[in-house]
Amino acid sequence: MNAQISFLDGTVRLIHIPLNLYSSFLQPILQVLLPQSQTPDPAENGLGGLTLDNEHGFLNISVTPIECSIVCHSSWAKTVFEPAIKKLPKELSKAISISKDSYAVISVISAGMDAGSRVVDLTSPLALAGVPIFFITTYYSDFILVPDKDRESVVKALLARGFVFSEDESSFKSSMPTTHSRGGSHSSQPPSTPPPSSVGELQTRTFDLLKKRNVVPYIEPDLWLVQCSGREKSSIRSYSDRPSLSRTHTANGQRRPPKSWVDTVDTKLYTSVISALVSQPRFLSVTLAQDDPPSLLLDKALLNMFGDSLVGPTEGTLVPIFLDLVNLPFEATGIVSGVAGKLVQDMQMVESAELSYLSTARAGAVILSCEQSVTALAILKPLLDKEEV
Repeated sequence: MNAQISFLDGTVRLIHIPLNLYSSFLQPILQVLLPQSQTPDPAENGLGGLTLDNEHGFLNISVTPIECSIVCHSSWAKTVFEPAIKKLPKELSKAISISKDSYAVISVISAGMDAGSRVVDLTSPLALAGVPIFFITTYYSDFILVPDKDRESVVKALLARGFVFSEDESSFKSSMPTTHSRGGSHSSQPPSTPPPSSVGELQTRTFDLLKKRNVVPYIEPDLWLVQCSGREKSSIRSYSDRPSLSRTHTANGQRRPPKSWVDTVDTKLYTSVISALVSQPRFLSVTLAQDDPPSLLLDKALLNMFGDSLVGPTEGTLVPIFLDLVNLPFEATGIVSGVAGKLVQDMQMVESAELSYLSTARAGAVILSCEQSVTALAILKPLLDKEEV
């Protein structure tokens, strides 16, 4: 497989926020988006998941017609979001959910793999191994979220399918305890039912589960998306690039303060993202990941808000097919692979076809071109329609 796979440092949690409570969580969302807003130092406050440059190892903020979903480092979920939830009246706080399991993030750079089969090739080995996953496609990479306790099963399943990890994961695997985790419990609990034995059985189980839980795929009228990126770091100027008397002293001789987080980012892009979040957008998904420029999947109606802070094919048009998974548990398996696999199989997608996937805390979205979305919806709907009695 022509893909570079690696585990990112740290673990994350998924947070589900109903849209009617979005405004109550805007401040915590911005607090996590802007780590320099922590005082005096995020690391000293026990807020992990940041690189030495105070950048996020992994962060996804998604506002969709179904929910607001946050994927952030476990320490941010505990330190920023849990206190905000506790401030709500008890009845309202019950509507917010934070995943009980912590998730490891796998980065996949899959140059040369066509879009149609990429999602299926990456997710089906894990579904067949009974590992629940979340999948996030960005402008540059794919990210797979897997329960941290299942790392060993994940490595074994992907190595068996010919994927190669950028690090020596075989030594990582052999060094892990085979029976007990750090807390003394089994490192991976067996699934309640045996995993499917074939891709065909996986698809059958997936659609049976979705149908049983009344999941109906749908397209939001007049919602068109673009997938693009912020600028590369090398194109962002900071004070250290400007002419001065000294790199360490200002013109009046005072010592220049050390670089902060805000000196290394595109402030125009972040101002635009904040402006969009404050407006409670119809659709906006922002992913920040170590070693990648910021990636955005957003409503085309927001483009004017971003000006020239974006790069990429902003003239394109993508359509999301939504799956509201609020009635499914976090640990449900096979959804991404089952749905994407059925579409790839029945649509006979060619290499130039667009197909990507966005997992949020309680929903999923298959992202396709306008023409393909119509065909895909026609395939999915009959499989999930309830039979009339």
